[in-house]
Amino acid sequence: MKKTSSIVLVFLTALFALPIQAASLKVGDVAPDFNLQATNGDFYRLSDYKGKQAVVLAWYPMANTRGCTIECKSIVEQGHLIREFDVSYFMASVDPLDDNRDFAEKTKADFPMLSDPTKAAAKAYDVLNVFRVASRVTFYISIDGKILKIDEDITPATAAEDMAKTLAQLNVAKAPNTK
Repeated sequence: MKKTSSIVLVFLTALFALPIQAASLKVGDVAPDFNLQATNGDFYRLSDYKGKQAVVLAWYPMANTRGCTIECKSIVEQGHLIREFDVSYFMASVDPLDDNRDFAEKTKADFPMLSDPTKAAAKAYDVLNVFRVASRVTFYISIDGKILKIDEDITPATAAEDMAKTLAQLNVAKAPNTK
């Protein structure tokens, strides 16, 4: 019996380690609109950026956890690389706003961190996993509101550098002050 339990545990651990595919969305699709409150108290809607600016939406599992803290600190410390592009960027989770505010304060986040406690946006982006939290998936959304890339292979320690490289590969316009 003990051997069977160990095999099941190994199988389940391996299963949950697999990236969760954002199967219902694909490159070229119109990104689902969202209206989420951020740690700064403001609400952000994707539709407000249409025709104005590209958007990076980085979903993360849970505030104040190791991997998410590493990812957030990368974006804080290397955010200047992302700001070279004409893009707004957000991290988003299904955590309550107060949890994200605490997380933003601890990591000194200088960008909006969005809260989706109803999980409606996470469901629309198909990132809600079996643990009922968001999987670590980053969406690159064009100025016309279409998905340019869905990145499910996130390295938290190099998240900002990887975002900047991807923005360059996708030919996202440079920020007006960096041309």
